[in-house]
Amino acid sequence: MCKIVIKKAFITGGSRGIGRGIALVLAKGGYDVAFTYNSKLDEAKSLAKEIEAMGRRCFYYQAAMELPEVPQKVTEEAISDLGGIDLLVCNAGLTKHNSLLNLDVEQIDFLYNLNFRSYLLCSNVAARYMVKNEVKGNIIFISSTRGIRAYPEDALYGGFKAALNRAAESMALEMSHYGIRVNCVAPGATKVRGNNINEELSESNFSKKIPAGRLGTTQEIGYLIEFIASDKAQYIIGATIKIDGGLILPGMPEDDSLEAGYGWSKYTK
Repeated sequence: MCKIVIKKAFITGGSRGIGRGIALVLAKGGYDVAFTYNSKLDEAKSLAKEIEAMGRRCFYYQAAMELPEVPQKVTEEAISDLGGIDLLVCNAGLTKHNSLLNLDVEQIDFLYNLNFRSYLLCSNVAARYMVKNEVKGNIIFISSTRGIRAYPEDALYGGFKAALNRAAESMALEMSHYGIRVNCVAPGATKVRGNNINEELSESNFSKKIPAGRLGTTQEIGYLIEFIASDKAQYIIGATIKIDGGLILPGMPEDDSLEAGYGWSKYTK
């Protein structure tokens, strides 16, 4: 009789948005799940209830991932509660645009600690556990197409996302010796409640600019995570995989009319 092995996943920033979509897909796929949330306890409880209704175990932790000792401690707690870890998904972060003319040290430090430093510290704990226990696991960073394509007022957020993509490549080279795969998933415009960027955009108008004709969903990102972490994707190592409906494929339109598209040069008559 074959023993059923339940895999275990820890997701940072899992209570809402992209993280919630990932958690639900993984739970449906048979994972026990642990996740962090920042401030909305009701959202965390609601997600845990949904996951437990699927017959899976679920643990959740309030965690300010930008604080010095939190990422490592909460990862250790999650591994202890789950009884191990097969998949780490680093998703916690804040989308924030900052003009170069208005930058201050506090903005830089906050985004660095939350959107970059916490990913490395969580990975440190998870990787050490996987190596020690000979777990051929997966570490996946939620990056962004903004780490691939440049936008104005995006030196911090986009810059740190680009740094994640590059860091994952080095981590992948090192961890491949232990059978641990490290990859990045780079979402584009995604329909996420509470996402300030998407709230500022007219969904119907913005969707027309995307080759797919619509925004992405958190569930679709969850499906991609599930695939990358599966045995079917064993040859995917150190990759940054876009999931953006073709959003960043187009270059400058070859049409000089102002109605045709976009450009960054200041227009003068």
